Amino acid sequence: MKITIVANGPILIETQGEWSWDGEGEPLAKKDRVALCRCGASAIKPFCDGTHRKIGFEAPGGTVELTPR
Repeated sequence: MKITIVANGPILIETQGEWSWDGEGEPLAKKDRVALCRCGASAIKPFCDGTHRKIGFEAPGGTVELTPR
C-alpha cells in the first residue's frame, strides 16, 4: 500500500487492488486508488471531488510506502 499526500491536493491511497471502504466502513469495491479530501470542502467527504483546486487549498505533500508483514 502506498499513501501519497499530494501537494495542494488530496491524500491518495494506492491499494494494489485490495478492498477499499467508505466513511461508514462499508466496502466500496476493489479499486487500485482512492482519493481522500484534505481541504475539508469536498461535497462527497471523505472522498475528494476536486474542490481543493477551486478554493486554492495549499499544503505540502509527501509519500509513505507500507509493506505487508
